[in-house]
Amino acid sequence: MPSVPALQGSVRTHTRRLAAPVLLATALLCFSFGIFFPFFTVTKFWVFKNAVSVVSGLITLFTEGEYFLFTVLTLFTVVFPVVKLSLLGVIWLEREHDLARVRRLHHYVETLGKWSMLDVFVVAILLVAMKSASVADIHLRVGLYLFTFSVIFTQFATAWIDRLLREA
Repeated sequence: MPSVPALQGSVRTHTRRLAAPVLLATALLCFSFGIFFPFFTVTKFWVFKNAVSVVSGLITLFTEGEYFLFTVLTLFTVVFPVVKLSLLGVIWLEREHDLARVRRLHHYVETLGKWSMLDVFVVAILLVAMKSASVADIHLRVGLYLFTFSVIFTQFATAWIDRLLREA
């Protein structure tokens, strides 16, 4: 029978090995559902109700010819998070094969991470502007929370992988 310290070491090693993939998978699931589920419901004049998700908002911007806003929001709310999660996945899978390449990729993720929070900023400005205009009654929905959790889990995964790379 293994000793208690040996079991603790085994559990610690197992946790270290599984934490990043679990965080990345959770972030990807939250992101995937978060962009399709409504971020908020807008009620205008107590009659007209409209649920708005990231995808429906992007489609509306495109169909209404707001190509600049469509491009900026697509880049920061869809493309950047997908690229960041993909790069983190590659870093995790390749961490024991080519450390120099992994560290280069990690540098790109850090640079990308500085820009990827712009989407949260844009959504916050949109909500504040709509609420302060008193044009509509806005109720937050599950998509906003899922998207937020996606950002949080991605940050945890990034920090975890960063720590492992520094130890390597």
